[in-house]
Amino acid sequence: MSAITTHVLDLAAGRPAEGVLVRLDRRDGAGTWHSVAERRTDADGRVRDLLAPGALTAGVWRLTFDTGGHYAARGVRTFLPEAAVTFEVLDPAQHHHVPLLLSPFGFSTYRGS
Repeated sequence: MSAITTHVLDLAAGRPAEGVLVRLDRRDGAGTWHSVAERRTDADGRVRDLLAPGALTAGVWRLTFDTGGHYAARGVRTFLPEAAVTFEVLDPAQHHHVPLLLSPFGFSTYRGS
């Protein structure tokens, strides 16, 4: 399993959000973002393979979720074309699970396990 994983739950639909495009970026020391991976959530709303084993480093990372695409595919209007979650990895030996709880007009996240 990747050292960074995510799980997207569509609270409005009451089920996992399948097929959401998720991009992982890392910020370098100069403040420039670099794309590391792009994946789509599986049928359970999860992405488990964003990074190869041993690829996680300390620093600032960002997950960007294509919430607009998710809702457009379902014919639902949304206020949020995307949701970005920026977080800091202090200990790359730890697993970092970053879930997204999503609705058409808001989102929430937390550090999971």
